[in-house]
Amino acid sequence: MSVESPAERLERMRREAQLGGGEKRIAAQHDKGKLTARERVELLCDPGSFEELDAFVRHDCRDFGMEDKRVLGDGVITGHGKIDGRRAFVFSQDFTVLGGSLSGAYARKICKIMDLALKAGVPVVGLNDSGGARIQEGVESLGGYADIFLRNTLASGVVPQISAILGPCAGGAVYSPAITDFNLMVDDTSYMYVTGPSVVKTVTNEEVSHAGLGGPEVHSRTSGVVHFVRPDDSACLDLVRQLLSYLPSNNAEDPPRVEARDPAGEASELDSLVPEDPSKPYDMHDVITRVVDESSFLEVHADYAMNIVVGFARIGGRSVGIVGNQPNNLSGVLDIDASLKAARFVRTCDCYNVPIVTFVDVPGFMPGRDQENGGIIKHGAKLLYAYCEATVPKLTVITRKAYGGAYDVMASKHIRGDLNYAWPSAQIAVMGAKGAVEIIFRREIQAASDPEAELERLTQEYEERFLNPYSAAERGFLDAVIHPHETRARLLAGLELLETKRDKNPPKKHGNIPL
Repeated sequence: MSVESPAERLERMRREAQLGGGEKRIAAQHDKGKLTARERVELLCDPGSFEELDAFVRHDCRDFGMEDKRVLGDGVITGHGKIDGRRAFVFSQDFTVLGGSLSGAYARKICKIMDLALKAGVPVVGLNDSGGARIQEGVESLGGYADIFLRNTLASGVVPQISAILGPCAGGAVYSPAITDFNLMVDDTSYMYVTGPSVVKTVTNEEVSHAGLGGPEVHSRTSGVVHFVRPDDSACLDLVRQLLSYLPSNNAEDPPRVEARDPAGEASELDSLVPEDPSKPYDMHDVITRVVDESSFLEVHADYAMNIVVGFARIGGRSVGIVGNQPNNLSGVLDIDASLKAARFVRTCDCYNVPIVTFVDVPGFMPGRDQENGGIIKHGAKLLYAYCEATVPKLTVITRKAYGGAYDVMASKHIRGDLNYAWPSAQIAVMGAKGAVEIIFRREIQAASDPEAELERLTQEYEERFLNPYSAAERGFLDAVIHPHETRARLLAGLELLETKRDKNPPKKHGNIPL
C-alpha cells in the first residue's frame, strides 16, 4: 500500500470538504429546487474570487453518536470573495450536513469572518439554510447563536449585513437575520419562524403550514420582516449583488458611483402628472422613475405598507435613498406600518452615507382606534426620530399635500432638511381646506342662508389664499418653488453641493429612539 504524500492528503481533504454531506444529500437538495451551499457561494461571488477559510473544521461533540458524524467544514462554508470587484465576507449554511444545524464549531467559523469583516471594513452576506440549533450540543449551540448575535449587533451600521433565507430558518436562528440590514427570501423553499407548526399546534391547538406561519408572503406583506422575495436561489443571489452596488463597503466610505443615465420618460411629463383635484390619486412611482437614472430604482419592501414607497436609486450616477408617500394607496397616509418601514430605511441610509430624497404627498397620520391602540404615536415618532437624527444630505420635494404633523415628519426644513423644494401644486397646511373652513368659519356658515353654498365659497377662497407653497416659501421653510420638470436638475445640483456635507449630533452613548 502506497503512503499518501502531504500534498495528496491535502487534495483528498479538499475534495472531501467540498462534498459536504455527500452525493445523496446533494441530489436531495437539488430535488427540492435548491442549490447547494457551495453552488450558492460560487454564483454570488465573481468567478474564481472566493477564498474559503476553516474548510477542515470539525465539531467537538462525542455524545449521541456524533463522533461518527464529524464532517469537514461542519455544515457551513465561510470565507471571502469579490462581488462585482468589491471584497465581501460570506457564510453559506450547508443543509446537506446534519440539516445545516449549528454547532459550537460552526458558530466559531461564522464569528471569525464577522470579526475579520469589522477589521477589514467589508460587508457580510449570510446565506441561511439551516434546521436550527444542533440539539446534541445543547448549551454550546445556544451560546454559538448568542456569539453571532453579538457580532451582528456590533457590526450594525459599520458594515452592510445582508441575509438571504434560502431554506428553513427557525428558532433562535431567526434573530441573526432580524438584526441585519436586509432580509431576502425565496418562493416555495424558504420560511422563517420562532416556533414551528408542531409547537404552535401543541400550545394553541392551531393548525398552520410552514408557509402560512412563516413563508415569504407572510413576511413580505404582513410582518415586514423580509425586504425582498425572489422566485429561486439564482434570482435571490443576483439581487444581493444588486443591493450591494448601492452601498459602500463600510460606514467610513461613500457609496460607489456609476455612469449616469437619463431617466425613463420626459421631464415635461411631470408637469401634468399631479391631478388638479387633490383627492384624486396618482402613482408616486411615476414621479420617481422620471427623476432618477433609468432602470436604477430598486424598491425595498415593495409589498409591505404600500402607502409609502422606499428604495435605492441613482441620480446622476450617485446612490440615493428614495422615500415617497404613495397617493395610490390609502392616499399616502402615514400609519403604523408605513412609519416603521420608512424609519428603518431612513436609518439604514444614514448608517451608510446614502443621501435621502423625499417626495411628499401626505394627508396626515391615519386616524382611528386601531391605530391609536397600536401605538401610532410612538411608531410615528420613530420616523420623526429617524429623519431628525440623520446627518446625510436630505433633499425634499413636496409634490402636493403636506398636512399636519406629517408635514413636519417628512424631512421638513425644521428637522434639518438641507434643500426643500415644492411644486406649484403643493398644499402645506394644518389640514385640508374644507376641514379648516368648517372649524374657522363655523358660525358664519351656520348663519348663512345657504350653508352648503357658503361652505363651498369659503373653501374655495381658503384654498386660493392659504393652500399653496408660497406662505412657507416666504418664511424660508422652502428653499424654492419649482416647476416639476426642473426637479431632476435641482436634485442633481443639490447632491453635488452637499457631497461634502458635514453634520453631527451631540456627543452621547446613543439616543433613546421610541421603540
